[in-house]
Amino acid sequence: MTYSLNSRKVAEAAADWLASRGVQLMDIAELTYILQKDYYDDLSMEECLHSVEQVLAKREVQNALLTGIQLDKLAEAGKLDSPLQEMIEHDEGLYGCDEILALSIVNVYGSIGLTSFGYIDKTKPGIISRLNDKSGKRKHTFLDDIVGAIAAAASSRIAHRKQAEKEAEEQ
Repeated sequence: MTYSLNSRKVAEAAADWLASRGVQLMDIAELTYILQKDYYDDLSMEECLHSVEQVLAKREVQNALLTGIQLDKLAEAGKLDSPLQEMIEHDEGLYGCDEILALSIVNVYGSIGLTSFGYIDKTKPGIISRLNDKSGKRKHTFLDDIVGAIAAAASSRIAHRKQAEKEAEEQ
């Protein structure tokens, strides 16, 4: 028997898990807006939200999201073996696997997303600041980077589309 998982089921799980961790799509759209507002006077929150939705529709993004959230939840529950448990639980500085997983999302839309992701990861605006707060019970070692990566990919998607629109107008 051949293994097959319904793509709609994966997409629904990704959306549900994101919401269960306190992240709304508008939170990610706001990050996307921050990344692109200085480049496009006509940029709207609706356009940013649509771009976030399109990024989240991609299976590789859903896979990274589900994997990262599961690892965060296992760390919260103390279910990982040592030393991995402590590295994820405390978001250890030299543990870079969270960023590497997020980069799989950023790479979906090219190199513009990479610089945007670096900016988000460094400045931690909006919801990233809350997710990065280590004082609470929840662990978001992976999720803060994943949310930043989704916003960076969405902003890169917008930049590519706006450039294509500009070129089409010039012809």
